[in-house]
Amino acid sequence: MKKGLFAKKSIGALLKEASDSKHGLKRALGPLNLTAIGIGAIIGAGLFVITGGVAATMTGPAIIVSFIIAGIICSFVALCYAEFASLIPIAGSAYTYAYVTMGELFAWIMGLALTLEYLFSYSTVAVGWSGYFVSLMRDFGVVLPECLSKAPLIYTPEAGWVWSKAFINLPAVLIVAIIGGLVSRGVQMAAFLNDILVYVKVGVILLFIGCGIAYISSDNLVPFIPQNTGIFGEFGWSGILQGAGVVIFAFLGFDAVSTMAQEAKNPQRDMPIGMLGSLTICTILYIIFGLVLTGIVSYNLLNVPDPIAVAVDALGPSFTWLRFVVNIAILCGLTSVILVMLMGQSRIFYTMSHDGLLPRQFGKTHEKYRTPYFSTLVVMLMGMALAGFFPVAILGRLTSMGALFVFGMVCFGVLILRFTQPTLHRPFKTPWMPWIPLLGTLSCLMLMIMMPAVIWLQLIVFMGLGCLIYFLYGRKHSKVRQS
Repeated sequence: MKKGLFAKKSIGALLKEASDSKHGLKRALGPLNLTAIGIGAIIGAGLFVITGGVAATMTGPAIIVSFIIAGIICSFVALCYAEFASLIPIAGSAYTYAYVTMGELFAWIMGLALTLEYLFSYSTVAVGWSGYFVSLMRDFGVVLPECLSKAPLIYTPEAGWVWSKAFINLPAVLIVAIIGGLVSRGVQMAAFLNDILVYVKVGVILLFIGCGIAYISSDNLVPFIPQNTGIFGEFGWSGILQGAGVVIFAFLGFDAVSTMAQEAKNPQRDMPIGMLGSLTICTILYIIFGLVLTGIVSYNLLNVPDPIAVAVDALGPSFTWLRFVVNIAILCGLTSVILVMLMGQSRIFYTMSHDGLLPRQFGKTHEKYRTPYFSTLVVMLMGMALAGFFPVAILGRLTSMGALFVFGMVCFGVLILRFTQPTLHRPFKTPWMPWIPLLGTLSCLMLMIMMPAVIWLQLIVFMGLGCLIYFLYGRKHSKVRQS
């Protein structure tokens, strides 16, 4: 094994670490829990908000084709994740996979990318949760002052950072604190809460589909693919392809299941079921949902923050009650995303600590609950700060960039390990080698290239600062380099 920047961990040592039943994380999750965790992470603001805007400006009713394309690309990634998760059932997810295949420096970079995906994602979602919560309270006659429900800092390209005259986004801070407290009390409790939230939001989605399917008008579905306006990405097939690049972000989260590998009862069997099962269920729901949404109202009317409300209003006054139910489902959807992403981020820091790349406090588990309580506390406080004081919505594309980077590296890692260690016993094998990993890698790279230059600059700056921490602390305390 190399002991420099590209020192690798052995799979044998990782499996021995995962088998530590006394001091490790508690194995309490079955395939249904893992599938629910995946659904909880996937179905959120992407479905409830992004769908309408994409249909109105890019695809028209053909948004279901964009969903199919995005689902296929994500399936490439999920198959590669499933092979790694069954082979290396460790909480570190893609960070650990990179450690095995490409070495320590790449593992650290992968950890940074996962932080972009998880930490900034649930902080952004918490701000969205706050907005919906304030709106719901207003429906009940309770008005929360803007000074306690808005970010005190806002950013505009013209003026830069300015004070919004608010003090703190209190609802966003409180939801992160509540979820963090529940997660620290045990994975079983967190999984039980997530199961309930998933049942609620999936049930309401099915209710919306059931109520709306009888009101679909064929006139709203014609033309199915609106003619391109002459601008790339505005309808036509270019719009469908660019729409797929946007709605793929509505699928982000299935990879969070891999961070639960060390808490799965039978990871070799259950991890592939959890990831592929949740992705399949969500893809089917997205396609049917998109068809009903664009069939009820013309796609031209859906470029609003609450496209489902527009569709419900189009059903007539007898369905006014459905709007309230949908708002509750949206809150449940966003809550489950915060829960799963917060759990995932705490497990990443937990694993990095065990490798010596972060201080050992991050790797401690609670004596009673067997959860990474210190890591969870730190992640919770970081999320509270981001959600309470900053307009983290501007980091949305950066979050997606981090996720695409992780996805592409995981697919590439499967290719590397197949060639470097072909004789390993793999409980689950990615089919159609090498085409599936290769297509996954190239698809993610293509979508990253389509990102604006400013997002690339933000990614480079974030990675540069993160690598500085590695060279100042992680490289000196690395257990792999010291062994």
